Amino acid sequence: MNIGLLAVDSSYPNLALMKLASYHKTLGDKVEWYNPFSHYDKVYMAKVFSFTPDYGQWITNADSIERGGTGYDLTKVLPPVIDRTAYGFLTRGCPNKCKWCIVPRKEGKIQPYMDVEEIAVNGRNNLILMDNNVLASDYGLEQIEKIVRLKLRVGFNQGLDARLVTEDIAKLLAKVKWIKRIRFGCDTPGQIAECERATSLIDKYGYKGEYFFYCILLDDFKESFSRINYWRNKSGRYLPHAQPYRDLNNPRQIIPQWQKDLAGWTDKEQVFRTCEFKVFEPRKGFKYKTYFK
Repeated sequence: MNIGLLAVDSSYPNLALMKLASYHKTLGDKVEWYNPFSHYDKVYMAKVFSFTPDYGQWITNADSIERGGTGYDLTKVLPPVIDRTAYGFLTRGCPNKCKWCIVPRKEGKIQPYMDVEEIAVNGRNNLILMDNNVLASDYGLEQIEKIVRLKLRVGFNQGLDARLVTEDIAKLLAKVKWIKRIRFGCDTPGQIAECERATSLIDKYGYKGEYFFYCILLDDFKESFSRINYWRNKSGRYLPHAQPYRDLNNPRQIIPQWQKDLAGWTDKEQVFRTCEFKVFEPRKGFKYKTYFK
């Protein structure tokens, strides 16, 4: 079969498209980015966000089209035979109910999903894991213990919950062979102290690597800036990542310019490390110091 992949609201493939590509390649199918001048047996269209526009062209060069992703259907999921790949989940769901997150609505309460040995097949030793709150699950912690025993290198790309890090969990996390860094969520002012506590505990047990913090940008510019700048003022081991708040119930939401600008500064690491926010000039004649008046 000839398979076309179309990321409707992104310039690069999302996780679902990557899994679909991997699956079809194992079947011997030809897989490529969608090209309007080619013919396909099937085109997969993936849309992550409900508030982004749909693909603007009619697709007439495919025998069948399948649409998926939370931007189209919150309840639709990949079949297990496709979902279980090197980009995997040990657990699905989350017990928290953060207003900016669709996981509890889409996946429900946290529950076991896969064994890490189902993912670490065919010589795979480097695994990207997408669990939304693995530390909130006893099963998830058992899987991390297995990761240590099997000497696998992993990254939990969705971030860990610093509030759940105890002495025992910190000792366990320090033993993991991490791909590049440990990621945490730092979405409110109160989570700064929790992230400090968690990282100090993990360091206590010998971890020397980097930390990465997801920082949602909510309603208050000064609070958001202060939270991000807090990590900038620490050593180079600490890197925040700014994420403008998306209201999933408001398809007409307009992202404030200050959120775009703060994310534009924070998420360009070279700029973030070398230039203070107040003196950065993203557009001709405009400097960020305007936000502090």
